[in-house]
Amino acid sequence: MIYYKLKGKYLFSLKDEYGYEKVNELPEGTEELYFLHKKDRDLSKRTFAVSDPSDLFCENEDLSLLCISGEERHVPENILKLIEQRKVKAVNTEYNEYEQSLFMESEGKKKVNLLALGDVGSTLLMGLKLLGGNAVESIGIYDRSREKIQRWEYEMNQTSFPFDYDILPQVRSIEKEELFDCHMFVFCASKGVPPVGSENVDVRMVQLEENAKLIREYAQAAANANFKGIFAVVSDPVDPLCAVVLKESRGVLAPEQIKGYGLGVMNARAMYYAKKHEKFSSYLTEGRAFGPHGNDLVIANSIVNYDDKISKELTKLAVEANLEVRKTGFKPYIAPAFSSGAISIVLTLEGKFHYSSNYLGGAFMGGKNRNIPSGLEMEKISMPDELFERIKHTYEALKQLRIKNEE
Repeated sequence: MIYYKLKGKYLFSLKDEYGYEKVNELPEGTEELYFLHKKDRDLSKRTFAVSDPSDLFCENEDLSLLCISGEERHVPENILKLIEQRKVKAVNTEYNEYEQSLFMESEGKKKVNLLALGDVGSTLLMGLKLLGGNAVESIGIYDRSREKIQRWEYEMNQTSFPFDYDILPQVRSIEKEELFDCHMFVFCASKGVPPVGSENVDVRMVQLEENAKLIREYAQAAANANFKGIFAVVSDPVDPLCAVVLKESRGVLAPEQIKGYGLGVMNARAMYYAKKHEKFSSYLTEGRAFGPHGNDLVIANSIVNYDDKISKELTKLAVEANLEVRKTGFKPYIAPAFSSGAISIVLTLEGKFHYSSNYLGGAFMGGKNRNIPSGLEMEKISMPDELFERIKHTYEALKQLRIKNEE
């Protein structure tokens, strides 16, 4: 290990390739540490939280980062301790101005701004208002319709517990120019949602072309504002739209600033069927969800005793659950707005594990993760071979979809 000191912070790398002041060892009581490494910036994040010693030695950013490595590497005890405490932040020095990432994110309540108050946006807003007391400082709302903004400002600020009138976040009407004056921007705009009765098509992918046009404008606006927060994508199809944001932000937004919120409801739908059918019940305590919101979803009945057949049955039920809602004559937006949207967003802001899609080596891949002061942490598990092959198939499909959309 090579140790450096820069402006009172301690850094380290595996190779002696930086011109900073060198130190022989880390001083006792070091509370945070920054790992400098070089990876292809087109296929890797700018920063992430080091959660396992293997993170220091991986040559490429790929699916192996979701797996617990059995390979033992010598890492000094003091660094191991900081890794266990999640106090080590990896910084990719192939990015320009990477030194600006040599800090730990502050904790505390965050400002959230929400774009579009349609079915999903307004339902998500209700969830944020009711659940965000511990994590959300305020919620800014914007829509092309001034009447919608006024309506929801009235309704939400007249929603309150008695006697303790500051326990829920205040909802504010904002102008379009203020959308990126926040810690998290939530994109809920949508165009061309297929009507009920369109069950013979992949409803989410039908929306891609039109919603990609919409999101480009806001990705470019985020870049122009030099936005430093999280760009949260809720509109369908979540994962391809995340890729559009990354491309259109022209390198200003780091990949880890973009998160897709679609997997939460797929997990909740798997939970729904796991509670209804005993053969799926292991999902409630041992299951996981991976991949996109829609086709190519991977549900694992258990990461302890994985059963490929049962997992694929449960996956099919989760994927087709939205069609069951459509058969009732209604659009399936309430559970997604709460499970994928409000609940997952609040958990993100609280630094707790949740389901969302994050950049991983060329694709936005859904899985269990959390955002902590040292950065994004994606859960690592002991991955059964059959499960890994399913996830790999999905991962490759997502990478190809991103390439196709960029052509």
